[in-house]
Amino acid sequence: MLAGEYAREALKRGLVLEQKLGTNPYEFGMIGSTDSHTSLPTAEENNFFGKHSGAEPNPERMSHPFMKNEKGMIMGWQQVAAGLAAVWAQDNTREALFDAMERKEVYGTTGPRMVVRFFGGWDFEPEDVNSREPAFAGYDKGVPMGGELPERPKTAPAPTFMVFALRDPIGANLDRVQIVKGWLEKEGTTKEKVYDVAWSSGREIGADGRLTPVGNTVDVKNATWTNTIGASELGTVWIDPDFDPTQKAFYYARVIEIPTPRWSTYDAFRFGIDLPKGAPPTTQERAYTSPIWYSPAV
Repeated sequence: MLAGEYAREALKRGLVLEQKLGTNPYEFGMIGSTDSHTSLPTAEENNFFGKHSGAEPNPERMSHPFMKNEKGMIMGWQQVAAGLAAVWAQDNTREALFDAMERKEVYGTTGPRMVVRFFGGWDFEPEDVNSREPAFAGYDKGVPMGGELPERPKTAPAPTFMVFALRDPIGANLDRVQIVKGWLEKEGTTKEKVYDVAWSSGREIGADGRLTPVGNTVDVKNATWTNTIGASELGTVWIDPDFDPTQKAFYYARVIEIPTPRWSTYDAFRFGIDLPKGAPPTTQERAYTSPIWYSPAV
C-alpha cells in the first residue's frame, strides 16, 4: 500500500541502517494495541465501539466518512477493531513485565487471546515442540522472540525455529502458522519472504508454492461461524531453506485464524441493515511475534 506503512518495512530498513551506521535503530519488538478514544478497551470484532465517541455503534457509522482530506477518504467500515499486547514475563509483577518488554519477549494480536511461542536456535528438533513443554527446550537450546541468534556453529547449515500456537479458548480455530523473513543482500537491497510452516490437516502446498485455503464457515446473514475447520493448536520446528550465512536477517512468526465475521458484519446483523458496498464480510484474525535477528560472525 503506502511505502513504509508496515512494521516489516521498518525492520528491513533497520538492516540497511545497521550496515551504514553500525547499529540498528529499528530492532524493535511487536505488540498490539487499541488506538481508541472511547475509554472502552473493545478489541474484539463482536464488541467494537469505534475509534472515538462519534463512531460508536449506530446504523450509520459504517457508511459515514471516518477521515477525509484532500488526499482521499476513509469510510467508517474501513476501520479495524484493535489488538492486544502479550508479554512473556517470569512473574505477574511490574518489574517482570517491564523486564520482558525491555528484552522484547512480547507479541501482538488483532484481538483474540492466542498463545504463541517462538524460539530460534541451531539444533531444535521435532521432539522439542512435541514435548508439551516447548519453552524448556526453547530457552535451553536457543533464544525467544525478541532475541538475537547466537553465533552459528560450524556444524549448523541453517538456523532452526520452533513455533507453537494455541487458539483463543473461546475464539476461532487456527488456519496456519507462517514465518516472515527479511534479509539484506550484499548490494544493500532488502528482500522478504513468507513461509507457511504449519497448518491444519487435510491440505498441502500446491505446485505454485501456495497452501490450499482453509475454507470458510461464516454465516454472514446471522454473523456467526463454526469451528468445524482449522486446528486448535499448531506447532513445528522449521529450518530456513534459503539461509545464507553472509546475510543479515530477521524472522518472526505469524499465526492466522480461520475466517470469522468482521465487526461490520456484526453491525449489519444487529441493526438489520446491508453491508456497505466494498465492505468485506469476514476477516482472519492473527498474532505476530517480535522478531529474532541473525547477524553474520565478524
